[in-house]
Amino acid sequence: MSNATIKPVNPGNSVAAKPHFDLAVRHAADGNRPEAVASFRVALEHDRAIDTLFALARLLDRMGEDEEAIDLYEEICYLPTPPVNALINLAVLYEDMDELPRAERCLRRVLALYPNHAHARMYVKDVCAVRTMSYDANAEQQLARRNAILDTPITDFELSARARNCLKKVEIRTLGDLLRVTEAELMSFKNFGETSIAEIKSMLNSRGLRLGQGLEGGFEESYRREYLDQLRTQVEAELLERPVSCLELTIRARKAVQLLEVRTLGELACRTEAELMGMKNFGSTSLDEIKSQLATHGLALRTIE
Repeated sequence: MSNATIKPVNPGNSVAAKPHFDLAVRHAADGNRPEAVASFRVALEHDRAIDTLFALARLLDRMGEDEEAIDLYEEICYLPTPPVNALINLAVLYEDMDELPRAERCLRRVLALYPNHAHARMYVKDVCAVRTMSYDANAEQQLARRNAILDTPITDFELSARARNCLKKVEIRTLGDLLRVTEAELMSFKNFGETSIAEIKSMLNSRGLRLGQGLEGGFEESYRREYLDQLRTQVEAELLERPVSCLELTIRARKAVQLLEVRTLGELACRTEAELMGMKNFGSTSLDEIKSQLATHGLALRTIE
């Protein structure tokens, strides 16, 4: 395991858990992995001790069940002094998923606890090297995706014929064109009334966008990154890295969060109410639920200023 003291994450009935843990260890030693996983899970129902969490996470990792392994490692690593092996294993999984910043943060935590840890020192150098090599490629891919979205024709959006014709007359033909004009500029054009502008703003808001955003070099992802950077100056980084699975959400709200493809509280907080409400079958009840759960952690959804 690690040099850290083993303490239960969530104290439970360790006496009831021990027979299932021992059985799981025997199954694992015999190569009966599915049976071992099942017994570890029963043990966790009684007591979510670190040794059980770690053993199950490591076994799932070896079986290729990366997502569940990551969830278990993350649960362990929220401790002030988590086991070193859990941090390193989690860093390796993050690296395999190309989540290099998270991998580096795990390794930095190891080095903060044990500055001379040889494996952590070696791994962090490798991760930093990969980040450097992949930076240009990732930037190019992001630029291509950004341009593809900005080149979306206005005719692809649900606007009234009047609003669409008004935009066509002033040669606003793509989403990128629309983001590069301000509300004041639209009002200055002939035949552009408040009704059409309100309709256009509503369409943009439902996608987390706003008029004039393109003039600032802004884009949806850019605003999320800026907001996350702002949050890092206000709250602990560990809070922002907590998985969204720690929120007590109903099935409907949890599915909506999964569709957003966010993994952490920080990533969820970078979304806007408009983005959530724009999702299929997502209503105000689920929105209030998510806002309430974020508030219990001192967080809130991003607002469009």
